[in-house]
Amino acid sequence: MTVGLLVVDCLLGAGHSLKEKRRVLLSLTQKLHNQFNISIAEVAHQDLWQRSQLAMVCVNTEWQAVERIFNKIVNVLVSDPRFTLLNSEFHKLY
Repeated sequence: MTVGLLVVDCLLGAGHSLKEKRRVLLSLTQKLHNQFNISIAEVAHQDLWQRSQLAMVCVNTEWQAVERIFNKIVNVLVSDPRFTLLNSEFHKLY
């Protein structure tokens, strides 16, 4: 068993309020959870309406499979016009 952590920092340029940020993040987190079967949470910048840090966890039998999933997630974020990806980091937890 392998547990991987993906941490991403992103800007939400179109948002004008915390309420709008929450709506966009809820849409994103549901989409990523349904598509990749991951756990996801906003872990920093909850009080800023244009910035977010998300942590995602994936469990699989092989680290290569986790890396492939994380790369696909990063590609989804990069291709989404609502977000500007500032940084992404993969960590092998177990």
